[in-house]
This record gives sequence, C-alpha cells and structure tokens, in this order.
Amino acid sequence: MNLSNIKKEFPIFKNKNLVYLDSANSSQKPQSVIDRINDFYSNEFSNVGRSVHALSIAATNNYENTRISVQKYINAKSKDEIVFTKGATEAINLVANTFGQKYLKEGDEILLTELEHHSNYVPWHYLRSLKGIKIRFAEVNEDGEVSVESIAKKITSNTKIIAVTHLSNVTGAILPIKEITELAHSKGIPILIDGCQGAPHLKLDMQDLDCDFYTISCHKMYGPTGLGILYAKKKWLEELPPYQGGGGMIKEVKKNSISYGDLPSKYEAGTMATAQVVAFDQSIKFLEKIGMDNVIQHEKELINYGQEILRKNNSVKLVGNPKKKGAVLSFTIEGIHPHDIATILDEDGVAIRAGHHCCQILHETLGMAATARASLGIYNTKDDIDQLNSSINKCKKIFNLKWI
Repeated sequence: MNLSNIKKEFPIFKNKNLVYLDSANSSQKPQSVIDRINDFYSNEFSNVGRSVHALSIAATNNYENTRISVQKYINAKSKDEIVFTKGATEAINLVANTFGQKYLKEGDEILLTELEHHSNYVPWHYLRSLKGIKIRFAEVNEDGEVSVESIAKKITSNTKIIAVTHLSNVTGAILPIKEITELAHSKGIPILIDGCQGAPHLKLDMQDLDCDFYTISCHKMYGPTGLGILYAKKKWLEELPPYQGGGGMIKEVKKNSISYGDLPSKYEAGTMATAQVVAFDQSIKFLEKIGMDNVIQHEKELINYGQEILRKNNSVKLVGNPKKKGAVLSFTIEGIHPHDIATILDEDGVAIRAGHHCCQILHETLGMAATARASLGIYNTKDDIDQLNSSINKCKKIFNLKWI
C-alpha cells in the first residue's frame, strides 16, 4: 500500500507541517469527499423526496444510493435498516428515547460499561428521572478491557437492554462484540453497539455480529460532519415509535389521526443533511479502494510501533494494555498536565487531544483527571510516531524532566 499517495489525497496535508494524531476525535477528509460536497451544492442541489422536478429526483436517487452503499458496506440485510441521523449521538438518543418510551418501566435496568463515551451514557441517564430505571456498569480490568465475564456478572432478571462500545476511545480496547451479543441474546436481551471508533478501523458485518443496533459517526470515517448512521434490525424499527415528528416521516395526516411513512423514512423527519449523505458515499468508496484488511494491518503496525517507542520513553505511561487494541495511544507524563503536553506538542505541529475524552467515568475509575491521546488514521506513518516522541522529549525538557 503506497501511503505517500494516500496522504496526498488529503488536501490539509499539502504545504503544511502537520502531524495529525486526533482522528478518534474527527478524521481529515479526502479530496473526493470535499469535491462531492462542492459539486452537489454547485450543480445538483435540491431537497429530497419532496418534488417531482429533475433536480429533486436526481438528489433523491443519490441520497438513496448512499443508503444502499452503507447497507452493503456493513452487510445489513436491507437498506430499510439504515437510518440517517445528524450524528452517532443522535442515533443513540433515538434508540434510548424510543426504546425507553415503549419498553422501560420503574426498576428496569440498563447495562453499560465503564468504558463508555458520554454519548452512550447520558441518553440512558435521562431515563433515570423519566422512568425510574437503574443503570449498571460492567467493570474495566487493569488492562483497560471489559470482558464477556464482566458483563455476564452484571446481568440480572431486570436487565432490559445492553449498550456497549465496540472500541474504547481511551484505552483502545476492542471488545468481543460478537460474544457479548450472543450472551445478551441467550438471555433475551437486545444490544446496542456504539461503533463510533469501531467503524473507521474494523470490518463490519451486521449479519455476522447479529447486534440489534449499531451506531456510526461519519466524520470519523473520513466523511462529512453533521451525519451519523443508525443500523437497526427491521423488527425494531417496525415496533419502536418515531423519534421526531415532521415532514418526510408521515404517510397521512388527519385532524384526529396520523399514519407514519414506510421504513426508514419513519425516523427521518424534516430536511435531512442531503449533501453530507451524498458525499459520504465517497468516504465508503475511499475505504473500499484501500481495503479494510489493509487499513487494519497498517494501523496494527503503527500501534505496535507507537507502543514500543513510548514504552521506552522515560516518564511516559501508556493507559491500558488490551490484548486487542485499536488505533489509540493514550498516555500521561509524570509531572506534566495533559493540556500542557498538548499545547507544547502543537507548537511542533503535532495535533493530539488532551482531557477526559468524554469518558469521565472511565478516568475516575482509572484514578486520572485527564490523559493525552494520540489517535491514528490511514494517513499516519511511523514518521508521525517518531515526531510525536521527539515532541514529547521537548515537552519533558521544558519541564526539566529526564528526557532520554
């Protein structure tokens, strides 16, 4: 795989001394995605599913073609199982709101893990006051993982749904999602997978995973912002109530009754992010052109190299040591606050994230207020890791730490 050519497909790296190590936050965009958005707005723009003129019909066809591309990319049974949202956060809120509304009552339990991003905790937390439900947490082990056994221990007769991350955005742990799903279904419990970090870095096969819900953040998959995807088994989309009301999601409106549209329009109220949806088709094509096997192999080599380099660096402590690890290197430096690390690295053009990464529960469990995080994408190289390490040494020197 010619990585120099891949990096050239991202205009942000042209004529710029940038080592971008913040892809878990949001990935950079290839030129093909940017061009598609510009071309759509310049030459093809129309709202979808409303009018009968040629522009609207063409826009609707392009919009639906992306839905088919997503269906094939994640191997869903039907395109009707693909719902476009404004982000993965909204996708999780959609499930929490509608599932809670229809199925949950006081005393029921939701099972999460200590690894979860706030987006897979706060929507369920709302149900505590609305419905009187309880939330239980499967515990993280010393390697930053959550095992099937840890989840099994927390399941009770009151557990009504399980919601877990596919890949931790802090420790990088890749959870055994298929086994967790099998466990949940053996108990008659549906399961939601937060795939924000999993989707850009792992092969997805919904029919093999057999999960009930899977959420995707498109801007982390080299796609546009303002767009997410909810995969849901058709039976759930048929049974759950609509999340929002408005144009586009109805079949017939009377003064005393309303009937809702067919799937998946039942969950796509109002004017959708048409340009972003159309452009996301190019993100899928970009990843398909590279091949997910190549993505996985490239990132595995980088992660192994990064761990090797940083473990040799005095005072640097990596956060978590999972057996199966994704493209995340979270770390601390003794005596230096993570925000100071990130600020000093930025002076060298090294972009990382510092803070709790929207995972305060995990950081509290680990006994840390914050960490620094370098996260990788397909455009990163070993040279980027070397520059990260060099800038860390500069940071240590500024703070008069032993930097060899």
